[in-house]
Amino acid sequence: MKEISFNSVVSLFGTFVTYWLGGWDQALKFLVAFMVIDYITGVLVAIKKKKLNSDIMFWGGIRKAVILIVIAIAVMLDTLVGNDQPLIRTLAIMYYVGREGLSTIENIGALGVKIPSFISEPVSKLSKVGEEENEIEKKEKSKKN
Repeated sequence: MKEISFNSVVSLFGTFVTYWLGGWDQALKFLVAFMVIDYITGVLVAIKKKKLNSDIMFWGGIRKAVILIVIAIAVMLDTLVGNDQPLIRTLAIMYYVGREGLSTIENIGALGVKIPSFISEPVSKLSKVGEEENEIEKKEKSKKN
């Protein structure tokens, strides 16, 4: 009997995760790239400030994993409401791209690197859209109570 190879296990895991997250499209690639860049720049800032803490790094990684869980939930919601296009998933990804982008820009700024406005402004707009949506939800909840 053949043994299951490491490559087979990684391939199966990757296939499952890709399906779970609604496919490996440009939006998800962008989000994952921003998450990795944010994590790396955060570690660099911590090293620069001599505040490197494994506990904070661990929970930062957990936060990134939870973001992917939210994306998976958005995929399920799209399926539940019968969306032919991944509307909820795309909105969730754009929200987190904005948040991760702002965090990355803050980290890069803390490292002493200037960010051109043509990069920082679009990311800031993405984050503001997400914040406005959260404010609308908060107002609606307070009206119900």
